[in-house]
Amino acid sequence: MADISASDVKALRDRTGAGMMDCKGALTEAGGDVDKAVEILRVKGQAQAAKRGARAATEGVVTSYLHATGRIGVLVEVDCETDFVAKNDDFQEFARDVALHVAAARPLYLSEDDVPEEARQAELRIFEEQAQDKPEEVRSKIAEGRLRKWLDEVVLLRQPHVNADKHAGQTIDELRTAAAAKTGENVVIRRFARFEVGEE
Repeated sequence: MADISASDVKALRDRTGAGMMDCKGALTEAGGDVDKAVEILRVKGQAQAAKRGARAATEGVVTSYLHATGRIGVLVEVDCETDFVAKNDDFQEFARDVALHVAAARPLYLSEDDVPEEARQAELRIFEEQAQDKPEEVRSKIAEGRLRKWLDEVVLLRQPHVNADKHAGQTIDELRTAAAAKTGENVVIRRFARFEVGEE
């Protein structure tokens, strides 16, 4: 069994935002392997976030982002359970990161449930048509794969954050789950609006 030092625990806490005892437990379970401990904490955080998902998120912030050119603006509502968390720097930074992402990535829908069935079917027909030159047994799989890729491009929660350096390719939903784990509250991206000069 690996010796777990206080500095190891602190380093893991700084990296993940998890509690000291959770970090120590994860390091112990991982045998001192920091990367494995991070994964253990992420899984634990996702499980806890799923439990919190049923709790009402009636507090929060509306965050804005205005591009330097003044031609693109975004409003995002991110909700939580208490005004204490709504005023928390980490929570507000998460909301700002989402607003910046919406400005850059141009999502059309918040979640997969928001995608109209007609739009989904129209895209699927296009992808099936594009796969006509492929063998018949793989056409539907190709079309479904392209549909999943399209959903990854147009659904906010499925999009990887545009700042890959800061967020290491995590999707917006993974970042939301991490924010919920860090704050200990249900965190919900309620809605967004993106405006660009010249667009309707």
